[in-house]
Amino acid sequence: MNNKQLKKFKAQLEDMKGKIMSDVEQTLSEMTTQTGNIPDPNDRATVESDRNFELRIRDRERKLMNKIEEALERIEDGTYGVCEGCGEEISVKRLEARPVAKYCIDCKTRQEQREKAQGR
Repeated sequence: MNNKQLKKFKAQLEDMKGKIMSDVEQTLSEMTTQTGNIPDPNDRATVESDRNFELRIRDRERKLMNKIEEALERIEDGTYGVCEGCGEEISVKRLEARPVAKYCIDCKTRQEQREKAQGR
């Protein structure tokens, strides 16, 4: 992978990171403003349901944030775009679709098949 491609992926990962941080700040702001007493049980249930949904999204984003950090570290140490399974280069198309990918498509497919066979 050339330097121009690495810079493009680094910028993309940093943009993803920035968007997640912005979403987190917005969620915190919204949650702190919604602390009022809601007398209607249906309205209260709706607010709770929305809050739980938002928290699930933020948890998924937290996990993605960890993967983004790992990918940025791989860019810094020169291992970005190298499959952790077989050591071959991960295709640029795969990285464009999933910039946090650690495995080439063949190794990822095998990993998912093993997990499926183990019943996870």
